[in-house]
Amino acid sequence: MSVKFLDLHAQYQSIKQDIDAAVLNVLASSQYVLGPEVEAFEREFAAVQGAAEAVAVNSGTSALHVALLAAGIGAGDEVITVPMTFTATGAAVAYTGARPVFVDVDPDSFTMDPAEVEARITPRTRAIIPVHLYGQPADMAPLMAIAEKHGLLVIEDAAQAHLGEVDGRKVGGIGHVAAFSFYPGKNLGAYGEAGIATTNDAELARKMRLFRDWGQERKYHHKMVAYNYRMDAIQGAILRVKLRHLEAWTEARRRVAARYQDRLANLGVRPASEAGGRRHVYHVFSIFHPRRDELQEFLAERQIQSGKHYPVPLHLQEAFADLGHREGDFPVSERVAREQLSLPIYPEMSDEDVDAVCDAVADWIGRTGN
Repeated sequence: MSVKFLDLHAQYQSIKQDIDAAVLNVLASSQYVLGPEVEAFEREFAAVQGAAEAVAVNSGTSALHVALLAAGIGAGDEVITVPMTFTATGAAVAYTGARPVFVDVDPDSFTMDPAEVEARITPRTRAIIPVHLYGQPADMAPLMAIAEKHGLLVIEDAAQAHLGEVDGRKVGGIGHVAAFSFYPGKNLGAYGEAGIATTNDAELARKMRLFRDWGQERKYHHKMVAYNYRMDAIQGAILRVKLRHLEAWTEARRRVAARYQDRLANLGVRPASEAGGRRHVYHVFSIFHPRRDELQEFLAERQIQSGKHYPVPLHLQEAFADLGHREGDFPVSERVAREQLSLPIYPEMSDEDVDAVCDAVADWIGRTGN
């Protein structure tokens, strides 16, 4: 029995009629960039995430970039974040000319360890970017307290955490600004590239809109040198349709995750868990084992797809070699990078598929004695 890592076709088939109608409406309107569909999606997404404003852009990376730019972060500044994340988190900081400053992650949640942050704050520190990794929200309360104490901005990297919650509050409305990705494989995915930034600060929202659209508030009147980061109208229309299903899809992911946790308990692998007071939305379902690569090879032989998120932490990436880090600097992140394996998870996944994956893991454990 083969098991896909993700089945976007199954999701499309379940909403095909509404998606097709939404796309055809945009084609008939001849408004292909920004426009009413994108504006409506901005309002609807902001409301769902508990934020006052949303600024739609062409990728999650662009959302991070415009958030940093709107905050006035640039050359000579420092931004504290984590090395256990996708490269876009650090790259967006570097785009501004600022320097990423890494702190390690918590060994249980794999999100920013608040206990590590204050020691890394310097007079040049301007912001903190916690990453809601794999769909697990970061521990926001202590991070917000640290930021307030030192006069820092908190930018949530929520690329993997649509509808995630901390103490009953949705991510995206907790920090000063947040960045979401709608890459096709995300919990809320476009049919191409797209992203959005949310905030409760009207002035930050105004500046982010300037930075995404050539620095103009009216056509051909440019207040600054800026970027073409606009969202396509077709993506806005598609995301509006899919947003209506996001809560149900999120609960379906959580049911799949619960079945994994039950079936994998006491097998000798460490399954992902939900931190107290947080709603994990399981963009990725992780397990951890020192012989991760062997397990992945075994699953592939059983025609079960899996992934690694992420096998090289940022501080050991060649792209960030100028920061001067070496192996051992962030041991928790390095252990996660060595041991993490992502199992298939998507809302349409059947119990039989989950059981097939768990049976294969159990068979490998039984054969290897680990």
